[in-house]
Amino acid sequence: MIDRLVVGRLADPGHRPAGKPLSPATKEGYLTTLRAFFWDCQEWNWIPRRFNPSRAFRTPRSIKSLLGTKPRPVTDSFWAKLLWAGLNLKSEDLPKKTVGAHMYFPFELVRALAVAWLLAGLRNNEYRRLRVGCIRWVSDPNCGDANTPETEDAGIQERTEASSSPRQSCLLEVPVNKTAPAFIKPIDHAVGEAIETWEKVRPPQPKALDKKTGEMVDLLFSYRGRHVGSAYVNKTLIPLLCKKAGISKLDPKGAITSHRARSTLASQLDKADMSLPDIQAWLGHKSPASTLHYIAQQPTKLAKAYAEAESFKRNLRSIEVLIDGEAVRNGLAASGESWKYYDLGHGHCTWDFFVECPHRMACAKCDYYLPKASSKAQLLEAKSNLLRMRQEIPLTEEECRAVDEGLGALQKLCEKLSNVPTPSGQTPREILQLQANKGG
Repeated sequence: MIDRLVVGRLADPGHRPAGKPLSPATKEGYLTTLRAFFWDCQEWNWIPRRFNPSRAFRTPRSIKSLLGTKPRPVTDSFWAKLLWAGLNLKSEDLPKKTVGAHMYFPFELVRALAVAWLLAGLRNNEYRRLRVGCIRWVSDPNCGDANTPETEDAGIQERTEASSSPRQSCLLEVPVNKTAPAFIKPIDHAVGEAIETWEKVRPPQPKALDKKTGEMVDLLFSYRGRHVGSAYVNKTLIPLLCKKAGISKLDPKGAITSHRARSTLASQLDKADMSLPDIQAWLGHKSPASTLHYIAQQPTKLAKAYAEAESFKRNLRSIEVLIDGEAVRNGLAASGESWKYYDLGHGHCTWDFFVECPHRMACAKCDYYLPKASSKAQLLEAKSNLLRMRQEIPLTEEECRAVDEGLGALQKLCEKLSNVPTPSGQTPREILQLQANKGG
């Protein structure tokens, strides 16, 4: 029934169903709710334990195959204009106060919140719960432990000393969130400077309750005893930036909301080759699976990674081929005389179909093999009419290891091919036995 549901079917009778099928994520959500409901009923002894909800209401494979991460970063062209608007925001860009208008926020607060939204990558609830003094300046990120708790006086002293010394790194103290305790993350200098500018003009205010921790704290984005509401970023700040940037509040992926900034920044960090654990720590996620929901795979980065891997070229090796032009012109090649020589480094192979030989990188010293130590090989090298060319041949994984790793891999390859016939018809084992008999 859930798999066949359409939008509006479960609404009130007066609602006209749209007829559009539910998304796979919505179907998964309904099934998850059913599983939890019947588990609770069984655990609370409301119903007898007659079935397993996890098995009875498991998500069909046809729906699971359609689930996946769908990050929604803001389009690059839109994001660039939003950055310009936030960094160049001016007091005249704010809506004018009209008669009867209620609470308004000063320009310094609005600009600090705008820059933080664009560059800090926080959740909407975390912006609203930032505290006064959440910015730290450090001259060397490698000295000291940034997560060590400090007293209020020590924090003031640190900021005072930082104001007179070159600033290299800006750190932001993120409050407790839904998945992690309070932590510290590096942010862009523009965020720290905008927040410090607001702190300098922020009037003294009474402490407010942090509903997450139950503490009375000095909330950063508050004015005249009221702090920024939960809908302020989406309803006021983002439309303000879009208006200044001259863009729509909708991009190709939908409405621009406060949470889409996290996906945009995460995708940019991934594009800059920042590791997944580091992005996870920067976003404050408990699981890397959550981080993957924010990262959009860039086709250009994937193409670059594929090109660097050289999955096709790594199995190709260039072999120098020597062609005896004199033997071809005199007709000796037609009578069976060798005229093409594949240089293997340790010798030459005179078999015309060298590419098809299973022993090409582990020569078994068959009749077609010409060691370089022999006089014939020296005469071949001394010829002046040789045409030198190079030919690329595909190699198997074992042949690649034999070429790259050295003698050990070569011996293993030779042992594996010991019973495989060479172009002369004999196996390497038979050739070795024949050489041993001759030596005896």
